[in-house]
Amino acid sequence: MSKMELRHLRYFKAVAEKGSFSGAARGIFVSQSALSEQIADLERELGVPLFDRAERKLRLTVHGEIFLQESNKVLEGSDHAVAMARRSFRGEVGMLRIGFFAGGVGARFAELIRRFRTDRPEVQVSLTEMRPGAQTQALLAGSIDVAITRRVAEPFARELRSETLRHHRLDAVLPKDHPLASGPVELRKLSSERFVLCARETAPAVFDKIIGLCSDAGFSPQIAALPVVRSSVLMLVQAGEGIAILPELHDTIGSGLSAWPLKSKEAFVELVMAWSPPRVGPIAEAFMALVRESKSYL
Repeated sequence: MSKMELRHLRYFKAVAEKGSFSGAARGIFVSQSALSEQIADLERELGVPLFDRAERKLRLTVHGEIFLQESNKVLEGSDHAVAMARRSFRGEVGMLRIGFFAGGVGARFAELIRRFRTDRPEVQVSLTEMRPGAQTQALLAGSIDVAITRRVAEPFARELRSETLRHHRLDAVLPKDHPLASGPVELRKLSSERFVLCARETAPAVFDKIIGLCSDAGFSPQIAALPVVRSSVLMLVQAGEGIAILPELHDTIGSGLSAWPLKSKEAFVELVMAWSPPRVGPIAEAFMALVRESKSYL
């Protein structure tokens, strides 16, 4: 098995460039005798003479010239590997995988991502739109590094960490001709209505919050349908299947509908940033720091 090490290549390169053992020894702060011994060991291991010692000034043999060319490639590759490892440690190169859901992030979320890409141009950023329930599983599986999602429910909260970025109020989505579609709504006045709710597996935090608010108001909601996406919720309310409660809507909700905030001070859901501590590296840390500085973008 070869005992050759990178230091042997560096010693050889120094001697080849200086043309003498004494000059090379001074340049790399190694004793001349030790350096001469190392080069001799290298030649014995290779079974090839690298230097012509017949003249006063050392000269590379033909074999030595080829070995120098190849050694330089190895040393350059080694230096590059070291530099890349250090840049990775500083979070300057690598990959960042972000999970998000369109109903939770604001219109300026894209600006935040562009800013991160500008600051770290050699980091590959992967954005995946995922329902909140799926983001939790993705964090646990390691397929995403950071999630912009809803509050993480138990038992997953024991393995994941999260912090609240902002609150989204809950609105009652009603037909425009509904008797309560004229201002903020008291939830107890909806106790006789049929509810169209996003399925719990899609949005567990929103589903649980609505059920809890209804319970606090003294009733259990009559659930008419459990679609998996918000657009389907709105379509079913338009079709007369019932009323809905959704996080505040920033876009058009559709003809024939209106949205009014619930009167309860507890009628909100959190937008959070979540991550799995064992999988967070310097790149994810840098992104999370940027998010904390730029909450207005969400």
